[in-house]
Amino acid sequence: MRQIPFPRTRRARLLAASCVLATAAALFASTSQVTAAPAAAAGTDTGKKPTIVLVHGAWADASSWNAVMGRLQHAGYTVYAPPNPLRGVSSDAQTLASFLATIPGPVVLVGHSYGGFVITNAATKSPNVKALVYDDAYIPAEGETVFQINAAEPGSCVTADPSTFLNLVPYPGGPSGDVDAYLKWDANGAYQGFQGCFANGVPTAQARLLAAGQRPFAVGAGSEPSGAPAWKSLPSWAVVGTTDHVIVPAEQLAMARRAGAHVTEVKAGHLSLVTRPDVVTRVIREAAGSVG
Repeated sequence: MRQIPFPRTRRARLLAASCVLATAAALFASTSQVTAAPAAAAGTDTGKKPTIVLVHGAWADASSWNAVMGRLQHAGYTVYAPPNPLRGVSSDAQTLASFLATIPGPVVLVGHSYGGFVITNAATKSPNVKALVYDDAYIPAEGETVFQINAAEPGSCVTADPSTFLNLVPYPGGPSGDVDAYLKWDANGAYQGFQGCFANGVPTAQARLLAAGQRPFAVGAGSEPSGAPAWKSLPSWAVVGTTDHVIVPAEQLAMARRAGAHVTEVKAGHLSLVTRPDVVTRVIREAAGSVG
C-alpha cells in the first residue's frame, strides 16, 4: 500500500499544523453550538405548567386521587399526592408545608374533605402556592373546627353518636385520651353505613375496597381550630357535590362563597374525585391556567 509522504520542508510542516488546528477549532465550535442550544431554549421557555399537589382527607389515602391524577398527568402536569398524616390540623399542615418547600416553581394545592383544613393552613407557610382548589372540602375560617362545621347545618352523617358509626382505636404516642377513628361499614340507626354516608354513588365493590383501606382520623384533629386562612390572599376554586352526605352542600356553598371561590356544583356525593374525576380535573386545570 502506498504511504502518504510526510512533509519534508519546514514550510510544509507549518502548513500541515495549521490545517490540523483549523480543523480542531471548527470541530470545537460546532460542538459548542450543539451543547449550548438546549440551555438557550430552556432559558426562553415560558410555558411551564405549575405542579399540582393533591391532599386526601380522612378515611382515605392518596389512591383516592388516582382517576384525577391520571388525567392530569396525561395533560402534561407534574402531580404529587403525598400522604396526609391525619393527626392534627397544625402538624398535618406543617408536614405538607415541608413537602411543598421541596418543589421548585408554582404550585396549585388541592384538598379533599379534611384536606381542605390542611391546605388552608399549609399554604400560608408556602410562598410557591399560587392557587387553592377545594373538592367536597372544608374551607375553614380562623378558629373553626371540623366538628363545628359539621354541626353548622343539619344533615351530616358524621354528627351521630360516635358509637353508631365509628370504631375507636387507641394509638401509641398520641395525646392522652386521643384515639383513631375508623368508619364502620354496616348501617346502624341514622348512620347509613360506609357506602351510604361516605361513598354514596360509588359501586359497592369499589366502596368495600375503600372501606378496607381507609386511613384513620385522629379524633383530636376534629376539635383543633384552624389558623389564619390562605384563601384570604390566594384565588380559590371549589367543587361542591350536590348529594354530599358528609359536608352538606349548603355548608360547602356557604364556605366557598365566604372565600370568594369559583364554584362548580356537580351531581355527586362526598367522593366526586372518584365518581366525577372529569369535573374535578377540569376545575383543577382551570385553577392551573390562572397561574402566570
